[in-house]
Amino acid sequence: MPPPTSAAVRAPRHLRLPVPLHLFAPGDGDDDERRIDALVRRFLEGEGVGSGVDEETLARGFRSTEIPAEPVAVAEYLELLERGVVAHATRTASPRYIGHMTSALPRFVLPLARLVAALNQNVVKLETSRSLSPFERQTLAMMHRLVYGFPPRFYDEHAQAVESTLGVATSGGTLANLTALWCARNGRLGPADGFAGAEREGMAAALRHHGYGRAVVVGSALMHYSFDKAADLLGIGAGNLVRVPVDRRQRVDVDALRRTVERCQAEGSLVLAVVGVAGSTDAGSIDPLEPVADVARDAGVHLHVDAAWGGALLFSRRHRALLAGIERADTVTIDPHKQMYTPVGTGLLFFRDPGLARAVEKHARYIVRRGSADLGRRSLEGSRPGAVVFLHAGLCLFGREGYGRLVDESVRKARYMAGHVRERHGFELLAEPETNIVLYRLLPSRSGSDAGADALDRFNTRLQRAQWEAGHSFVSRTTLEPGGGAAPVVALRAVLANPLTREADIDAVLDEQAALAEAMDDR
Repeated sequence: MPPPTSAAVRAPRHLRLPVPLHLFAPGDGDDDERRIDALVRRFLEGEGVGSGVDEETLARGFRSTEIPAEPVAVAEYLELLERGVVAHATRTASPRYIGHMTSALPRFVLPLARLVAALNQNVVKLETSRSLSPFERQTLAMMHRLVYGFPPRFYDEHAQAVESTLGVATSGGTLANLTALWCARNGRLGPADGFAGAEREGMAAALRHHGYGRAVVVGSALMHYSFDKAADLLGIGAGNLVRVPVDRRQRVDVDALRRTVERCQAEGSLVLAVVGVAGSTDAGSIDPLEPVADVARDAGVHLHVDAAWGGALLFSRRHRALLAGIERADTVTIDPHKQMYTPVGTGLLFFRDPGLARAVEKHARYIVRRGSADLGRRSLEGSRPGAVVFLHAGLCLFGREGYGRLVDESVRKARYMAGHVRERHGFELLAEPETNIVLYRLLPSRSGSDAGADALDRFNTRLQRAQWEAGHSFVSRTTLEPGGGAAPVVALRAVLANPLTREADIDAVLDEQAALAEAMDDR
């Protein structure tokens, strides 16, 4: 179905109405709700992962910038939305969409989304979130207990205490990681000896006062790019992210990490944080967190673990040991919208010390006052919806065992795929999957493994693009650092997190790639 033309958007049929209060009236619009429900069903039941219409063609349908002078009929608007947006939206719920960390959602999410929208609570302020604020505190405490496992009396004391912060909810891992470094910076460069701290005086003045030349953050070469954003925004400088090489398993070289931290401190740099990666976005790899924690402890440095992807392994009896040491981290990021199947826009940051977040506390005269229970005192966002409802629902409706079984099954399917990649002619497995991300590539049949590195990279780049444009199935791609001094290579990247993906779907994705590769070889 082609996208709408600019003219179709520019010249809709309008309703000449007085002030459109009918759009706010409860109980009205039942027909509209039925139309939306039908639209949702058609989208979820659709075939393939995309429409196959290229980005340039789609963009031409959205060139009009004129706001309609009069209200558009709801039915007409929904028709426009279906033809222009929904028909070409990426079907991330498809069992053959295995390219990114976005998946099918459980069926209870859609009605809950309607409830969350109807409540329209702003969870940063108690006056706009009377019951959802303690509800969110409870949910964060439940997850904190999963991560840190403190005794029940700890949670009795801190879960609902106004002066305690066990965690903050964010719109994703980027803000969670930013908040972690924000707390580490303000905690280390806070007010002291008559100096007002980095919060008031800025990073340059704070470093001078404390006798440092620069501040650095040290972690794996596979640290998420959100740390570049955080270093930029906090005045650390993205150039002061010190990235340590990884081994062939895509895990940080701990000896090199220790040497790097010691070198930075010896040269007069302030190491604000050591970052451990628990589920890299490239490979799903997990740093050895126990020895990483030893490095941070010995250096007296804040330890942050980015478990945005891998945090869900904590639910698994079989795979939880991969995260051994995470409970020693000062801060931990987990994204429920990845492997806990909440809608996009739910991230979490946890604090080992319930008082750590006081380092970033802010107040206003009209709200978030001193001593208030407003959650916005110690979080970055000034407005935030009650998305924690989705997480609480998942914790209750799946339970620890249910989430654990989902994680176990996703890892099993990744190993199934890795085994079939290894066995197929013309396919090459590039790394053994530690969790549920598979990295591999295809070899052109005419030249096979004798093809030059650049030719292989170009071939796999074209192949991944061709599969995306065909719209039947999808894997993403990345650039893999093989370790041991080998040159980086373009890798196809499959993410096996969708519970609806079956072994037959995995086989179909590989079959399509083999057919596309053969067709490309013939040209």
